[in-house]
Amino acid sequence: MSATVLAGKPIQEAILAEVAEGVRAFTATSAPSSPPHLTAVLVGDDPASTIYVRSKTRTCRELGISSATLRLAATTTTEQLLDEIAQLNADPSVDGILVQLPLPPQIDEKVVLDAIDPRKDVDGLHPENAGLLAQGRPRFVPATPAGIIDMLERLEIEISGKHAVVVGRSEIVGKPMAALLLQRHATTTICHSRTADLGAITRQADILVAAVGVAGLVGPEHVKGGATVIDVGINRVDDRARLETLLGTRAAGADWARFEERGYLVVGDVRPDVADVAGAMTPVPGGVGLLTIGLVLVNTLEAARRRQAAGERDLV
Repeated sequence: MSATVLAGKPIQEAILAEVAEGVRAFTATSAPSSPPHLTAVLVGDDPASTIYVRSKTRTCRELGISSATLRLAATTTTEQLLDEIAQLNADPSVDGILVQLPLPPQIDEKVVLDAIDPRKDVDGLHPENAGLLAQGRPRFVPATPAGIIDMLERLEIEISGKHAVVVGRSEIVGKPMAALLLQRHATTTICHSRTADLGAITRQADILVAAVGVAGLVGPEHVKGGATVIDVGINRVDDRARLETLLGTRAAGADWARFEERGYLVVGDVRPDVADVAGAMTPVPGGVGLLTIGLVLVNTLEAARRRQAAGERDLV
């Protein structure tokens, strides 16, 4: 038995095609004729954040979305960043604001995220948007859990009546993921670092979402036969012995060639040999991570539509 691979690429392409169509329709009806606009705020020079923002900018251009990147020094203070956000909040030409995380340690992340106008919070992390999601009337949903639900629904993987287990309780993935599953009538359990006998709970899951950022935490012993396993983990491992343990016989020559070239490999929270037990599972890389930018742009388009309906974009 080998699990069906739930590749992110076809889902990504479908989401982006729908966003592009929506942007064309929006721009045709906006007055004056202008596309949705997203501003990303990048503080410092974190390599992963820089790559993500560059990819976001390229995707926006391809879909017809206007975008800008506000680059700030790594020494920026909380107060300075709040001033910049206040200006973006007040700018009627800006539909979405994305503050790229993580922020430098001297910046109070919660204060900054709370300061974003919730109507422009396309990451879905403002307390108002989190509260709306918890009540089952979401405005903007964090991109990764939204992408997972999108994937499950497009692939017609049944959620209603199933037992879903989410491993991880972060504000970005774990908690909103659990809320979305619950709203789709799954019996939902959240596990975390203090859960006793993790495997006893995860083996009950028809849908298992691993989102803790611990390489190879979930093995075959944690998984019910035939379960759908969603791996959210993105972990860089630079120790060859550790990789050999995680990948086992599933490591290919190409994997080790990449390791020799880069000095690391990216692996998930789920070990590859889970494919011997699961019915379906997402790969890392190539799984739900591909959907993140697309869902941020779904939220950006929705923000523009809401602001147009409220008449605010007439000020642009």
